[in-house]
Amino acid sequence: MAANRGLAFTLGMVCLVLIRGYSPLPTTSQLAETNPTRPPAPRGLTTETFDFPTEDYSLMEDSTVTPTRNAASPFGKRCDYNPCLDSQIPCAVLRTSTGCLCPGLTLHNEVPNTPTLKSVSWNGSEVVARWCAPHSYVTAYIVKVGGQERRRFRKDQRSGGLGDMDHNTEVCVVAVNDAGDSERSCLTYPPRDSSLSLKAGLIGGALGFLLLLLLAVLLWRHKRQRKQEASISMHDTAETE
Repeated sequence: MAANRGLAFTLGMVCLVLIRGYSPLPTTSQLAETNPTRPPAPRGLTTETFDFPTEDYSLMEDSTVTPTRNAASPFGKRCDYNPCLDSQIPCAVLRTSTGCLCPGLTLHNEVPNTPTLKSVSWNGSEVVARWCAPHSYVTAYIVKVGGQERRRFRKDQRSGGLGDMDHNTEVCVVAVNDAGDSERSCLTYPPRDSSLSLKAGLIGGALGFLLLLLLAVLLWRHKRQRKQEASISMHDTAETE
């Protein structure tokens, strides 16, 4: 009788195990199918949602200040400086007053860079040289004609008269400071255009011819008028007799 009870208990346990094996636990995909709008939660993590207050975040966003930059600020712009113009304010002074940017300059204890001689021309009364300043510390400029110093100019000058000189003469400009003289920048003074004097002579001759012609016409009219007056007076005398 005891053996029958043990056998029945064993059969019952086997049936329970078999039944348990044919009814598996629900899978993740099955859970997703039951609620398609909710993504599956990772295993071992809870799927509950928590609501946090957003007032703190809105306060932080409102207190954030965005720095603004003045678009009209001169900082970062190049100075309005032309090295070829006379009597300009030095670029260093412009930089100090406005904060603009200047090109790099050599120091006062270094020999200046070479200036650029732009032109040597006749202005009607004398020869004039024009040059551009180097990016260096300069105290004066020296213009040489035929290898000899002709004139010395101030550091803010970019042109100057040299008087008269022969044609095809070499003209050079040199920058000077306490450290020494720069290299020369030279041009050859070109001969004057001979056609200009020829044109001036032709114009003068034409004007002289017109003046003589005008005088001849005036004399002829004057003589003609005197003859008419003489004939009229003779006619009047004959009538009175």
